[in-house]
Amino acid sequence: MENRKEAARLVVRGGRVLDPQSGLDAVRDVWICGGRIERIEEPKTEQPKGCETLDAEGCYVMPGLIDLHVHLRDPGLVYKEDIASGSQAAARGGFTTICCMANTKPPADNAETISYIADKAARVSPVHVIPVGAVTLGMEGKELSDMKAMKAAGAGAVSEDGKTVMDTALCRRGMERARDLGLVTMAHCEHREMLAGGVMNDGAVSRRLGLPGFCSAAEDIIAARDILLAEETGARLHLCHCSTAGSVELLRGAKKIGLPVTGEACPHHFTLTEEAVDGTNADFKMAPPLRTAADVAAIRAGLADGTLDCIATDHAPHAAEEKARGMQEAPCGIVGLETAVSLAISELVRPGYLTPLQLAEKMSANPARILGIPKGTLTVGSAADVTIIDPQAEYTIDRQTFASKSKNTPFDGRRVHGRVEATIVDGKIVYRREEALRG
Repeated sequence: MENRKEAARLVVRGGRVLDPQSGLDAVRDVWICGGRIERIEEPKTEQPKGCETLDAEGCYVMPGLIDLHVHLRDPGLVYKEDIASGSQAAARGGFTTICCMANTKPPADNAETISYIADKAARVSPVHVIPVGAVTLGMEGKELSDMKAMKAAGAGAVSEDGKTVMDTALCRRGMERARDLGLVTMAHCEHREMLAGGVMNDGAVSRRLGLPGFCSAAEDIIAARDILLAEETGARLHLCHCSTAGSVELLRGAKKIGLPVTGEACPHHFTLTEEAVDGTNADFKMAPPLRTAADVAAIRAGLADGTLDCIATDHAPHAAEEKARGMQEAPCGIVGLETAVSLAISELVRPGYLTPLQLAEKMSANPARILGIPKGTLTVGSAADVTIIDPQAEYTIDRQTFASKSKNTPFDGRRVHGRVEATIVDGKIVYRREEALRG
């Protein structure tokens, strides 16, 4: 990528280095050369000669963040987002690797579409992009896709995200095929027959607003089904965007008996409740919806105790005119790549639910482990994907500053702590806040 700033040797100086794989949590200098971590050592007072330096004093220096759950809308819906704009948003948000979901137009259900995404990303993206292939052809839930061909073309996982494979026998066969290919199945857990046109959580707030609701059981039933299928097949299962206390408890139980099941939570689900919905602003409409205070508490507890492995954004861009249709007609989803770090620090680290090292685990090390890729660490010799975050920086989220084409966020105007200062991919600086401000 010509937009990556080249450096023969780069030294990240004096930051708090957080590496979950080695357990390192200490102030160190990180030396990068040839796209790899060269060495990590005690800070030096003298300026290194012949090197580019980044001053990270007071900042977290973490393995590059990895987002398992992003919608780039490319191909077919590029007025909402495309690979270039979405990956620029990822770099600004501190993400060095993102997984893009298959519900494009047409869906990414074949090797040709996976190749298109991988090839375009190699040309235009400052970050690593891993395509996720559809489980079924056309995402219609009738016939399995050619997962082997998609894996050969670059798919790193399979998912029907945005839909649920409702045919349980077909879902089972899909998980078996993914297992045999060494791919994780990422499950969108919503029982379609129980959605009933819902636009928010079913409960007292939806009744007060006169809006149809999604019930929690719609998520919990499919989560339970897919966990049982994982137990039967031995397939690796990852539960996307867990939003209910029930799905967290189901995941906790699955882990207690040693099943190969993992799960993620999104910032909006550990930050906002259904009380934030006013019935008119569709930037608060998402699937799964914002739940109750008890559900938010369960999500936070699940992240704290390790039940939930990851923080993922479910970055879902939509055009302003689409969201302007109101709660009943607007599509579900919000953008999240450029707000995830600040919300996680504000809502999880500062209140004490997670330590900074655990944050690095949730946003980097664990996603890498789930994907089975050699990332998520700052150990010597590893790829130099690095995220630098100032945890004390306080600012107001402003959607107009987003790199994403779409601005559909419920967090516009929210005061937060924690800001990405720089993002490094393969040893090259792809985002630096100071330069962005000057630009």
